[in-house]
Amino acid sequence: MKQRKCALITGASSGIGYEIAKQLNQKGFDLIITARRADRLNELKNQLKGNVTVIPCDLSDEKQCMELYRKTCSMNVSVLINNAGFGAVGYFNEIPLKNETDMIKTNCIALHSLTKMFLKDFIEKDRGYILNVASSAGLMPGGPLMATYYATKAFVTSLTSGISEELKSMKSHVSISALCPGPVNTEFNKVANAKFNLKSITAEKCAELAIKGMFERKLIIIPSLDMKASSFAGKALPRRLMLSITKHIQTKKIK
Repeated sequence: MKQRKCALITGASSGIGYEIAKQLNQKGFDLIITARRADRLNELKNQLKGNVTVIPCDLSDEKQCMELYRKTCSMNVSVLINNAGFGAVGYFNEIPLKNETDMIKTNCIALHSLTKMFLKDFIEKDRGYILNVASSAGLMPGGPLMATYYATKAFVTSLTSGISEELKSMKSHVSISALCPGPVNTEFNKVANAKFNLKSITAEKCAELAIKGMFERKLIIIPSLDMKASSFAGKALPRRLMLSITKHIQTKKIK
């Protein structure tokens, strides 16, 4: 009997992860959804069909991250969506250290760990897709007033790019992609204590383009023309100028 497709989605309680869960479910995937808020996950489960497993998990806790893999590694996962993450706006010397170390643990260490563990399984089966949710911030030279957040997303895009080339050299059928959106209408603003003045896309549209790009095996997925232009400018303009422009934009985010 053919096994059903299964996707594991972190940070599925809201925003992009929430919309990706709904859209993959519509495509016939069984789901494993995880985030810190069990009530929000159960609300989502009630909207979905088929087999949906809810696993509340705080990915800033390494033990919980490893336990998540242990619970799911035998569940025929063929798609991993590393979406969990958060940011903070403010001067580097003023943001509490605990906030930033938790950000690094969630945005980088948990993503790194889950990618490594599932990638080994996917390579052995010679199939599977990994989507690491980064940000347009990960394509920029740095982010004054969001320095740690930008650095974590640069880590994600760099890690994903390096792994992709390794898979290519192996002639593997496993695919890995990085989603690099600009502003998206999600709860990110509230968590980061920020307001955005740039044009946003909906989380639903971002999820749609992310899934399409992932299954088309695109390495870097930028789901808006504005962000594609910004990414090009980030490479073409002098580093100091880009940092100055970025700081100007970030200043407007401070509530």
